[in-house]
Amino acid sequence: MSTAQMQFELRFTCLTGTGSGYSFPCDHAGCVDMDRLSDRDRLDYLFARGSVGYVLSSPAVLAITM
Repeated sequence: MSTAQMQFELRFTCLTGTGSGYSFPCDHAGCVDMDRLSDRDRLDYLFARGSVGYVLSSPAVLAITM
């Protein structure tokens, strides 16, 4: 399967192990199209980006299977 056919997500995991973290659809390079996110998801994405190193880990790009 080529990268053009694959789907990816940007995943932030909780550093304390008590939370579930966040994940957002992205491209193979980890770029999130914020215009396609709902208002709530956009706020969560901005929170996640600002919480790296404090509450959440640095994000990882993961290929997801459908």
